[in-house]
Amino acid sequence: MASLDYDDIQGILLQERPEKYVGMYLLLQIDDPKSGRSVLKKLLPEITSANRWEKPSDGAWVNGALTYKGLEKLGVPKESLESFPAEFREGMSSRAEKLGDYNESAPENWEDYFEEERLHLAIAIFSPDEERLKEALDRARKVYDELDGITLLYEFSVSSPENGLSHMGFTEGISNPAIEGNELHPPLKGETPLKAGEFIIGKENEKGNIEEGPTPNILGNNGSYMALRKIHLRVAAFRSYLHEKGETDEERELLAAKMVGRWPSGTPLSLSPDKDDPKLALDENVRNDFLYKDDPKGLKCPLSSHVRRANPRDSLEDSIADVNIHRLLRRSTMYGPPLPEGELADDGEDRGLIFAGICTSLSRQYEFIKSTWLNDGNFIELSEEDPITGNKAGEGMYTIPEEPFRKRMHGIPAFSVTKGGSYFFIPSISALKWISELGEK
Repeated sequence: MASLDYDDIQGILLQERPEKYVGMYLLLQIDDPKSGRSVLKKLLPEITSANRWEKPSDGAWVNGALTYKGLEKLGVPKESLESFPAEFREGMSSRAEKLGDYNESAPENWEDYFEEERLHLAIAIFSPDEERLKEALDRARKVYDELDGITLLYEFSVSSPENGLSHMGFTEGISNPAIEGNELHPPLKGETPLKAGEFIIGKENEKGNIEEGPTPNILGNNGSYMALRKIHLRVAAFRSYLHEKGETDEERELLAAKMVGRWPSGTPLSLSPDKDDPKLALDENVRNDFLYKDDPKGLKCPLSSHVRRANPRDSLEDSIADVNIHRLLRRSTMYGPPLPEGELADDGEDRGLIFAGICTSLSRQYEFIKSTWLNDGNFIELSEEDPITGNKAGEGMYTIPEEPFRKRMHGIPAFSVTKGGSYFFIPSISALKWISELGEK
């Protein structure tokens, strides 16, 4: 079993945020290498390791990540830069075709602070309340405001939803894999943890290998990669579609659950196919303890539902072990005001999801899930995209297996639009220190 260095690994990799939080993502451009390294050096005492999560610096959790262009700008040696994987070096916008980013979600339509040449450093700050968040933000802003050569591109304000539900009306973040050796969050009853190397560079992965990381070892070890995306959610369009296809509230709730694969409470259809069971969803040892082997046709949970596509478990011809090499840690957050309950018209507000997927192989994990499981229905022998995240542009189709005849839903619009994104490297704390000292004699 892998031994994890909790003091060196950034907390976002091994720890979950509390149920209630407020937060901010700061996106920065580094115009001067020396100033950039000074920012890292001054931020280091604030960075929250996995071991400091219970008592973070001044009550706020602070983590940092760098793009390839950011590492280049900071003066990381050429041989080290070339040791990063191709997909990270190329950047997310260059992988648009593979990721299904076209039409409105195409990179040319992304918000300009996601430009690969400009976005270099992301700082994530979370806190239990607004007061402590403001104090942490003031400290962080002071670090880069006092230096020439650092430009703030944008700030994302995020928070946990007041009612515990996402903008789409569903409980979020209840199905992250356990990590072998992570005593901070041991596996739940009946849960088999995944090898640490799926999420921590320098550890053995599910294939029995150590994922090759960037060199030297001090740069790569205990780090990871993050796919960060701003996803605008068309909540009014989702509600309107449900109202168009369902005559009663019960029919609409069932249709939504069939598309997602869970009820609003988080109860999986596999365990309660006919009605929501909020009490079941409260038991974290039960709500994820299910497989699809007794539902091969998808009569309980449709084959193309979002949660079944994002984690097929045992429903594919391949073994669960083969599925596990494509898992992600999700650290996503909500942004924007909720659409008032019952409202079917778009109010013009920007609301959605800041998706953050963490892994050691962007191609084998994040890109595979996005391109093969979510966008391509061939693996379940259905030529349709994910009903929630698919880029369908009003031409989408969704199959709900029923007996004696299946039901086909047509004309599904795109309920989500990608507004921007980038690939980041999340260095260990010792790697951040190493980078901050580059150029010193």
